[in-house]
Amino acid sequence: MTALDAVSVYTPAFRVPIEDLAEPLGLTDIQVRLFRRFHGLDQVRFDPDRSSAELLRAAAEGLAELRGQEHRVRYVVHGRAMPVVVPYPHNPLHDVCRRLGLGHALAFTVTQQSCASGLLAVDLAGRLLAGDPDDDALALVLTGEKAFTRHARLLPGTSLFGEGASACLVSANGRRDRMLSFVCAQRGEFDGEFGDREDEFQRQYRPSLAEVINRAVADAGLVLDDIRLVLPHNVNVVTWQRLCTLMDFPVRRVLLSNVPDNGHLFCTDAFANYRTARERDLLREGDHYLVATVGAGAGATFSAMVFQH
Repeated sequence: MTALDAVSVYTPAFRVPIEDLAEPLGLTDIQVRLFRRFHGLDQVRFDPDRSSAELLRAAAEGLAELRGQEHRVRYVVHGRAMPVVVPYPHNPLHDVCRRLGLGHALAFTVTQQSCASGLLAVDLAGRLLAGDPDDDALALVLTGEKAFTRHARLLPGTSLFGEGASACLVSANGRRDRMLSFVCAQRGEFDGEFGDREDEFQRQYRPSLAEVINRAVADAGLVLDDIRLVLPHNVNVVTWQRLCTLMDFPVRRVLLSNVPDNGHLFCTDAFANYRTARERDLLREGDHYLVATVGAGAGATFSAMVFQH
């Protein structure tokens, strides 16, 4: 059974108030107030001195459980929202693997589900390990990328992106944080910039996410009330408040405290929220928790995973 043996997260100390983003992103005063008062955003994290590869390495180097176990890592999977992040022939993932002593591992990147690609990477890592003849084999799942253009920093009317990275050591037989289910629904009709389907996407957003959450809970053999905590993608606060109303789920059981502090960290949100939950002792042994995320770009992807801590 796919399990998260260890999770490390790197979030830059440098933070920018959202008001300071108005000029570089071309935001009006009304748009800034909307992000702050309605969507619950306060500041966004950046690391102007680190490259994409250095962000990933910072997260991986915080993974103490990896040290001395590098020889067991068979696969390295980078879940990334952006299809292209550096010019050819540079490859941040391979650079990181060489620096970590993982040059022997099969390393590849998945971007097909945009900000939901981090959960896809965990699922793929588990599938690869399940088929590996070595029962002691491990996989390293990385997330993190630079908010390097206006398009990469702004989801108009919805969210602001920041920078951060995570590293997860995945096994096929771990005893903690075991994945019980994974449900992914892809909507190809919302490809590209949506065009005249933007309004339809907004109408479908919460019902579609609620559907995959309910399916993931059912596939895990649970009911929604069994979920101790939801680790969300940090797109904004109001989306989750409305989703909880739709699902009749207590919003206090959704970890939203990182939304104002971090902004939306692409694929890293789920893992940053996991670390916060651990640091605050919000999960106890045996608790069930759910990770939910949405990716928009190459169509729309609605994903949910259920774990037992």
